[in-house]
Amino acid sequence: MKRKKKLKDMRITVADFMLANRRAARQEEIDEHGKQVSFRKVLHKSKKVYNRKAAKKEGMNPDEGPFR
Repeated sequence: MKRKKKLKDMRITVADFMLANRRAARQEEIDEHGKQVSFRKVLHKSKKVYNRKAAKKEGMNPDEGPFR
């Protein structure tokens, strides 16, 4: 005879509750504004800071600069 599998207990954990609240809040925000609202502001990035990725995108090799 085969044993019957025990069903998992249907308990709502704190993590499940928090996840459901976040999803509901996000959905309310989308319904109200038509999109998700971002509260993070992008900080101003100084032009003087050396940025290797930006230089690479521009096709400029930093080793071949004017002071090399």
